[in-house]
Amino acid sequence: MRTSIRRSRGTVALMAAAALTTGLLAGCSKDSDDGSSNADGGGGGKTTLTVGTFGVFGYKQAGLYDEYMKLHPDITIKENVTTRTDVYWPKVLTRLQAGAGTDDIQAIEVGNITEAVQTQANKFVDLGKDVDKSQWLDWKLAQATTKDGKLIGLGTDTGPMAVCYRKDLFAKAGLPTDRTKLAELWKGDWSKYVDLGKKYMKKAPKGTKYVDSAASVYNAAVGGASERNYDKDGKVVWDKSPGVKAAWDAAMSVATSNMSAKLKQFDPTWDNGFANASFATVACPAWMIGYIEQKSGDSGKGKWDVAPAPAASNWGGSFLGVPTASKHQKEAVALAKWLTAPAQQAKVFAKQASFPSTPAAYADLKPAADTTAYFSDAPLTQIFSDAAKTIPAQPLGPKDKPIDGAISDIGILQVEQKGKSPAEGWKAASAEIKDVLGQ
Repeated sequence: MRTSIRRSRGTVALMAAAALTTGLLAGCSKDSDDGSSNADGGGGGKTTLTVGTFGVFGYKQAGLYDEYMKLHPDITIKENVTTRTDVYWPKVLTRLQAGAGTDDIQAIEVGNITEAVQTQANKFVDLGKDVDKSQWLDWKLAQATTKDGKLIGLGTDTGPMAVCYRKDLFAKAGLPTDRTKLAELWKGDWSKYVDLGKKYMKKAPKGTKYVDSAASVYNAAVGGASERNYDKDGKVVWDKSPGVKAAWDAAMSVATSNMSAKLKQFDPTWDNGFANASFATVACPAWMIGYIEQKSGDSGKGKWDVAPAPAASNWGGSFLGVPTASKHQKEAVALAKWLTAPAQQAKVFAKQASFPSTPAAYADLKPAADTTAYFSDAPLTQIFSDAAKTIPAQPLGPKDKPIDGAISDIGILQVEQKGKSPAEGWKAASAEIKDVLGQ
């Protein structure tokens, strides 16, 4: 989702897991925003519940923790944030296997949910008997359900795609700034979005690029494919997938041109790129709205706008699970259920436009006034609702995350940042994927 993410790795994740194993086995350590450890604090309540997340989920920002603690004076909530998913998930896996050190609630990104369902289901509480399953989109519910019907995670958001762009930079480059006109220019194919980038670069404002990274384009394009890394029978098909090939080709058009800022998403340099207005567009799932607003700061207010994406696509979306290692399972289940209820999902959307996975929330979705103003009064609800309705169902597999990571963080970066050829980049990604799959 958020640190895709969103948005989001195979190599980095394995290295992180190995490096951190020793420290993570200590059941009393928890993660702070900067990834450091601190003691599991208490607080004013009788029971302290810890919520492990990655990126910006919006619960704290929307005041949900404070609201819940007011409703339940005997509960204190502490959120432990790890910025990057490629660091977060290996740590969670290590702690799940150790049976200690997990948070009472653990967020699970959509790229990891199949692995969790197929290999870690016995480490999570079955939440199906505690909730009304009809609240969630059918496909979202299915992603977190085992073959024997165990529900290991409650859906939070989904990631319908749009394109966020700096209309001030577009104006200086002599391009249209109206979101409707732009949507028409690139409608139907991400390659049209890339083609517009070539026009942008002809008159690009000094020091700016059209897009943040080639990986951004890849993630957006592959998220709209009917088939990605796995087919409907669970067979690995990434190397033969038309969706992967089309997304790779679009990304290579960016990586081999001058239109990319060549930033690795969710690294500090990427955050600085938002703050410094160093790129004009970014493929933008709903959850990234809050991220952009946070990282661009006051200087970006009214300069960002949002247009429909070239094609319907989903990037990100997460779940909340309760590990069996939690010492407060009953209380944790109650909190997870409350945080993912339609009313609370609507509140998070109002704060940062994270798009709900509970259709009951859709009719009343209203972004916060300051968020709408920040994005030039773009009709965020309509844009993301329209996108969500046409996202194709996409088979997922247990190694989706490392496969995607190998393509984005090894293959694409080899070309974009190290000057390798597309063939060399694909070869490097392939080698990593085969290693991940044990081939």
